[in-house]
Amino acid sequence: MSNPPRWLEHYEPGVPATIEIPSIPLYQLLVESAFRFPNHVAVKMVLKYLPLGLAIQSAYTYRQLHELSDRFAAALHGLGIQPGERVALMLPNLPQYVVAYFGALKAGAIIVNVNPTYTPRELQHQLADSGARAIVMLSGFYQRLAQIREQTQVEQVILTDVSDTLSWPFRHLAGRQLRAKGLIADVPPAPHIHRLDELLQRHEATPPTIQSNPDDVILLQYTGGTTGVPKAAMLTNRNLVSNVHQLLPWFTRLEPGNERVLGALPFFHVYGMTVGMLFAVATGGTLVIVPDPRDTQHILEVIHREKISIYPGVPAMYTAINNHPRVKEYDLRSVKACLSGGAALPVEVATRFEEITQGRLVEGYGLSESSPVAAANPIYGQRRVGSIGLPIPSTAIHVVSLEPDETGDYRVLGPGEEGELVIEGPQVMKGYWNRPDETALVIDRRGWLHTGDIGKMDEDGYFYIVDRKKDLIIASGYNVVPREVEEVLFMHPKVLEAAVAGIPDPKRGETVKAYVVLKPGESATEDEIRAFCRENLAPYKVPTQVEFRSELPKSQVGKVLRRLLVEEERQKQAAQKAAQSANPSEDGQGRKVATK
Repeated sequence: MSNPPRWLEHYEPGVPATIEIPSIPLYQLLVESAFRFPNHVAVKMVLKYLPLGLAIQSAYTYRQLHELSDRFAAALHGLGIQPGERVALMLPNLPQYVVAYFGALKAGAIIVNVNPTYTPRELQHQLADSGARAIVMLSGFYQRLAQIREQTQVEQVILTDVSDTLSWPFRHLAGRQLRAKGLIADVPPAPHIHRLDELLQRHEATPPTIQSNPDDVILLQYTGGTTGVPKAAMLTNRNLVSNVHQLLPWFTRLEPGNERVLGALPFFHVYGMTVGMLFAVATGGTLVIVPDPRDTQHILEVIHREKISIYPGVPAMYTAINNHPRVKEYDLRSVKACLSGGAALPVEVATRFEEITQGRLVEGYGLSESSPVAAANPIYGQRRVGSIGLPIPSTAIHVVSLEPDETGDYRVLGPGEEGELVIEGPQVMKGYWNRPDETALVIDRRGWLHTGDIGKMDEDGYFYIVDRKKDLIIASGYNVVPREVEEVLFMHPKVLEAAVAGIPDPKRGETVKAYVVLKPGESATEDEIRAFCRENLAPYKVPTQVEFRSELPKSQVGKVLRRLLVEEERQKQAAQKAAQSANPSEDGQGRKVATK
């Protein structure tokens, strides 16, 4: 009999090693909460706070949310959407997203999460690849769809607007502002175009009778596309029901029916969807929706007034709160627990946030392909600096060799050895949509998911990310881990944000470049930053270049996109070479050079 995994010794009291996964469709989470807490507010959207205690807001109870999603399921059935067909959701965080999400599941459809900022080209790829037959979107997004709809299988378009759930006169007032921003548009009537609110009014709350099995695919979650063309992870009822039930005991001080979860992370991203929306619904808590996660002032007000208790986010969000000039004006002490993901959580950011809120902020880890959470630090137990934490219940993480042996298997490594992290658990996806070859590259014959992340495990079972394979910088033969350099940059008192990337260099192959955003009102020089790094890093790790920026390129969930920084450098160097070829009497910087 093998010994139990070493990480179990560091679980908080009451957290089980394994969980029993109910064989239910995912939408049953809503059905059960509507039965237990019918009159509790399930979803609340706050657009703006007004004087005299007023607010521009809307809310649904669990009974209302259950009924509206039943109506939407009936509407989809009436539009001819059959079980197994795909319905795309291209919405910011709104109550309508939650209604459409659970309604599509009740209709037996497969949801396709779509980033609302996609260009027509990106939208065409995702809709054509998924074969979506219907899409729910803001009217202001319709023109992007109109440009490419004929190259897709989309037959039914369902439009809604941010202001649709508001009451008069706020609906009219907000509508004017949203129209000015281009979020509301007039779309000419057509047989294939419908209004969501009209569909909900027209149909009874009698969803079609469907058979939904645990292993049925219910969600296509497209990966970020950082390593090529975006591909869709097929997530099943079992995958998502498992991940929610794995998270519930991790929050050891959870109070069912009483939590107030901040829905600032985009729901179209798997992290915001699972750890925000699904988690809130499963607990019978109130999901307080913020459509714009970049409005830090508004988020501070929401936490203060709505008494938010759980705030899933990314480091950039917590950094923005820590450094907001008015943060001391708000009482944020209602925050009990925050799970951070999407990027490495700097120690300084976590420490400062906990000082402000008196809550706990811990780093976790996951992927779209794992629904997403695979590991997390104990919220009230022992945390390890720089660690992604412990595998959550019913999950094992292994560190394996980077290359398979002669039998095709990967050797499992011991504590302290660096290798690729692989995930074993019920949350691991079924595979990539229509890409069996790609699936075979990441899911081995044991069913383990190969993450592409290089990491290690310590003697106590805590895991650490060394870095992505593709992000490793090889400068003059030395391996440089970007995260290590970034941690040092975050230690500088003037630095707000930082990213490090390897850029092409004719002498070193690659060289280390730092991109730095300074705190408001601060100034610094390149020499100052490099001198600070020299104090804390070996010489070969010190950035040879430092570029100051007002902001860093990020994904919708705040993850810095190093690939865009590298691509900018490649384009810049190519332009310099082209200019030099066109005028050999000048060097790449346009300076005159000596010629014979």
